[in-house]
Amino acid sequence: MVPPKKKATKKKTGKKKAAKRAVKKAVPEKKIKAISSAYTKTQLYAHISEETGLARKDVAKVFDSLGDVINGHIKSRGAGEFKIPGLLKIKVNKKPATKARKGVPNPFRPGELMDVAAKPARKVVKVLPLKALKDMAAS
Repeated sequence: MVPPKKKATKKKTGKKKAAKRAVKKAVPEKKIKAISSAYTKTQLYAHISEETGLARKDVAKVFDSLGDVINGHIKSRGAGEFKIPGLLKIKVNKKPATKARKGVPNPFRPGELMDVAAKPARKVVKVLPLKALKDMAAS
């Protein structure tokens, strides 16, 4: 006995409804006042603790932890660079040793020759501003 054949049914092709995206309310941009003199460490911690509602001790711990993370990144055998997103990038450049040179023209006194001492290989730390920091300075 042969089993009866199933009838082919058409698949319904209805339009899918587009999912509605949640509309975020526009948060008014904070107006930041210019600060006339540079903050000390204590003033900086106090300002951040007021702005965020964290205790001053917690702010100090965050900065200590950030220092430890940066240290781990720029140490020998570390990544060699560290970024604070949008603000800055800390990078370690390895400069090779230079040989001593005699009879090099002095750039500050034309016509005079000078001797340049040898320099050992060294690591130089550079702090590079990123786009957001450049935009802050420009405004």
